[in-house]
Amino acid sequence: MHRFFIPLLGLTLFMSGAHADTLTVAVAANVRYAFDDLQAAFKKETGHDIKPVFNSSGKFFSQIANGAPFDVFLSADMEYPEKLYSEGHATAAPKVYAYGALVLWTMKDLDLNRWQTALTGPAVRKIAVANPKTAPYGRETIKALAYFKLDESLKSKMVFGESIAQTNQYIHSSATEAGFTAKSVVVSPEMKNQGKWVELPKEAYQPIAQGIVVLRHGQRTNSQLAQQFHDFVLSGTARRILQRYGYLLP
Repeated sequence: MHRFFIPLLGLTLFMSGAHADTLTVAVAANVRYAFDDLQAAFKKETGHDIKPVFNSSGKFFSQIANGAPFDVFLSADMEYPEKLYSEGHATAAPKVYAYGALVLWTMKDLDLNRWQTALTGPAVRKIAVANPKTAPYGRETIKALAYFKLDESLKSKMVFGESIAQTNQYIHSSATEAGFTAKSVVVSPEMKNQGKWVELPKEAYQPIAQGIVVLRHGQRTNSQLAQQFHDFVLSGTARRILQRYGYLLP
């Protein structure tokens, strides 16, 4: 069974079960698959458990700015954590922990060697894209389509997911014929060899620099563990895990 997460339910469970001595991490949806391994490695190294909540970075930005009690934020970009830091919600400027890559993914028998032609053709009626207003991967997808001058011609086919998680659901269930997602999803053990995918050329979009910050709540309630996890994500162990999931390293 493949795991997709309903963001509001995840937050509700988190809010009802939080304890001051539990490190709660807001994790961008694209890191969902890699996070299992990061969590296990951190526990092995330190003995500490982490409680992740998954959502789009834009949703987390709003929640954290409004006082949601997260300790650390793993964003899908640098913009949201930089804003949180400038507004006083984070203890230090964000650091890049990974660069994400965009892929086009399909469960259908499309010719991805000629993906631009395939997307504009009649066989593709719906294309899943993460909401560019809240999901950095969606924002970069729109940039990539503009680069190939496809943004206008494909606009009527686009179906927007709240986050990469919902976008993946649309693609994986064949609710859409194709969609754009993070490379970390399609190379994960859970999704490997399911459907077909092609990586978008790096020059078509801005490299997706993903930032991590320790939040004020983490500093107040569990500063040592929050900093320990922050440093772990930037360590060699975590970098090897992220690289395995298709991320480029800073």
